[in-house]
Amino acid sequence: MIKVFVPRDSSALSLGADRTAKAIQQEAQKRGIEIQLIRNGSRGLFWLEPFVEVATENGRVAFAPVQPKDVAGLFDAYFLNPDSSMAKAHPLNLGLTEELEWLKKQQRLTFARIGITDPVSLNDYLAHDGYKGLANALKLSPAEIVKTVTDSGLRGRGGAAFPTGIKWNTVLGAGEKGVQKYIVCNADEGDSGTYSDRMVMEDDPFVLIEGMTIAGIAVGANQGYIYLRSEYPHALHILNEAIAKAEAAGYLGDNICGSNHTFKLEVRRAAGAYVCGEETSLLESLEGKRGLVRFKPPLPAIEGLFGKPTVVNNVISLATIPIILDKGAQFYADYGMGRSRGTLPIQLAGNIKHGGLVELAFGATLRELLYDFGGGSYTGKPIRAVQVGGPLGAFLPESQFDTPLDYEEFSKIWAVLGHGGIVAFDDTVDMAKMARYAFEFCAIESCGKCTPCRIGSTRGVEVIDKIINGTDVEKNTKLVRDLSDTMLNGSLCALGGMTPYPVLSAMNHFAEDFVPKPKSALKKIIDIVSA
Repeated sequence: MIKVFVPRDSSALSLGADRTAKAIQQEAQKRGIEIQLIRNGSRGLFWLEPFVEVATENGRVAFAPVQPKDVAGLFDAYFLNPDSSMAKAHPLNLGLTEELEWLKKQQRLTFARIGITDPVSLNDYLAHDGYKGLANALKLSPAEIVKTVTDSGLRGRGGAAFPTGIKWNTVLGAGEKGVQKYIVCNADEGDSGTYSDRMVMEDDPFVLIEGMTIAGIAVGANQGYIYLRSEYPHALHILNEAIAKAEAAGYLGDNICGSNHTFKLEVRRAAGAYVCGEETSLLESLEGKRGLVRFKPPLPAIEGLFGKPTVVNNVISLATIPIILDKGAQFYADYGMGRSRGTLPIQLAGNIKHGGLVELAFGATLRELLYDFGGGSYTGKPIRAVQVGGPLGAFLPESQFDTPLDYEEFSKIWAVLGHGGIVAFDDTVDMAKMARYAFEFCAIESCGKCTPCRIGSTRGVEVIDKIINGTDVEKNTKLVRDLSDTMLNGSLCALGGMTPYPVLSAMNHFAEDFVPKPKSALKKIIDIVSA
């Protein structure tokens, strides 16, 4: 029976994948053709969704983007037999998926299965190297698992880039023997232009489950929680289905895979607040309290959820663990540059022609990503600025596009990689307004616990407005810089502490946008009349 693949990823669904899948099924029935329709994850080429694939002996052949109106014509062109001359000539035929340059140039490790398997098929997961990492972990002592993760060089992919192995080792040695410990997955993906966490949870949920299970065995935790962004309903459904299947097959629960290890997993919906992406605020919310940032110390690794030692890791960090335990620490560490080892799933968004997910080893440059993968701006205009690392990331000008993606290299130019989101802006962007938005975002999302963030962000909006309106520009520019210094050094968490990054980078690199624009003759007449 011919296999036809149509993604069930929410980005694909938003572009009509469900309607396309239904049209293919109905057209096949109408013509008396038997097909097996598989709802796989997305390959990440979002500008080509719905991305339909047909399995052949030589691999899958892609047709994209396929809308319901295209389906009858595809059947007329014998697209179920992609080797036929008519199918080859069809304008939507892209050829073998694995030969597409956009995919061939990537180094997919964490995303190795995504877009290939049925997300909720455990058999599919096992057939594509699933649970090999867990099998190896069960043969090792907890200390040996932690050492493997440490030697791989994996650092937190949520933004802080803290070495994962060090965090695990702290939890492993915390508390008395038999003390309750927890594994918490921070899946409250709220940064603008980011969606790699969502793709893992929707398109390969078992890899996250496996990673969390290995983490539990490594540090002696028997309970895990996935703190899921409330705006991800598809991920909620898929995760719960995958967890149930893993439990039924003995990969979760008591006596995992016949061992004496226990690990149970639950999904908890987030509070809908950006600040709950900060680990201590997340723990407060998970405990049923208001999401306020905790003072540190103590660190969550010592006193975390319910006051117990807790590993708090991002989705990508945990989803990377299985391949490290399967292939070995050195295999993973051989990718990357400097202290940034392995790969980073990069998300291209904003004013970009080819938006989507790109996984590459650290060391690629912004210019490569924006032009070799992104194809330049969607409008065709020059890309003037990019914001890397979410709404708290710095704005980078074209002169910095050759900076390699590396935590230390970005730090040298006073920027952050964060969660790997890249949002592009063409030359029509007003950077003064972008700086204002950074303050406004902080004011809206602040938990209110510390004064620099709560008050500083509100005053920041007011002062930027004065600059935009041409009021005491020199004086107010100095005031913004003083205010940013206070927020940077006095805020309790990164929300207030990093808001100066987009503000000051906009002022430093795009100073011309903070100079009042001369009024047109008509505007002057209107002002005189109004007065």
